[in-house]
Amino acid sequence: MNAELAPGLYIVATPIGNLGDLTPRAAEVLARADVIAVEDSRVTAKLLHHIGVKRPMTPYHDHNAEGVRPGLVARMGSEVVALVSDAGTPLISDPGYKLVRDARAAGHLVVTVPGPCAAVAALTLAGLPTDRFLFLGFLPPKAGARATAIAEVAAVRATLILYESGPRLAVTLTALAERLGDREAGVAREITKRFEECVTGTLTELAARYADAPPKGEIVVIVAPPGEVVIETSEDDIDAALVEAMTRLPASKAAGEVAKRLGLDRRELYARATALKG
Repeated sequence: MNAELAPGLYIVATPIGNLGDLTPRAAEVLARADVIAVEDSRVTAKLLHHIGVKRPMTPYHDHNAEGVRPGLVARMGSEVVALVSDAGTPLISDPGYKLVRDARAAGHLVVTVPGPCAAVAALTLAGLPTDRFLFLGFLPPKAGARATAIAEVAAVRATLILYESGPRLAVTLTALAERLGDREAGVAREITKRFEECVTGTLTELAARYADAPPKGEIVVIVAPPGEVVIETSEDDIDAALVEAMTRLPASKAAGEVAKRLGLDRRELYARATALKG
């Protein structure tokens, strides 16, 4: 990157543990930024020291964002403003989306400089389905609100990803087991650091493991999607579904659509569709 950076907002992902994961592009953007919006200047100062640069920093977090945001947006018209979190990709369970929204509304350039993300890194470690996943951030700390939040996603057919602290881990795993059933799950911690680990098992097994030994470090919990549910469907319902589908599709494709939706055999449904059509 030799050309001058255009003024605007640069969303810069930083390492979640191993400083070697900072990309060359991210390092160069940080080195050229007129100001870096940070969660904690002490954390970002260590990263800047690692790459041998000093740049102006300004705090940007949940407690001051409303007051600081207009000034940062104004600066984007003529300056390079970099946004970082303490670790990982900004905006993922961190403040920032309103800054991006206001920057775009003001017509400023918004650039992403991608890199590490603990949620995605943990997903790759756990050995659970990755084709669909839902990130939940941190669950509410109070039992009632936590139970409600879990119930809201119980039927979602996707792997669930959430962040948690060591002292609350066992309680959260138990609550997940109670509301979701004893699904397969994983607990990943200290990703990219010296003591990185990913422990897998059922939610009940993991809750028991950590009940008397809360782990240290940054923790990500990954929970498998719900198992297949057998739905009892009457013959009349099947025929109605096929007839409706055939108003839009050929018999073969209609059979495939209904088979996928109801979990039935496609060949049997095709024969049924052909008979109904005849």
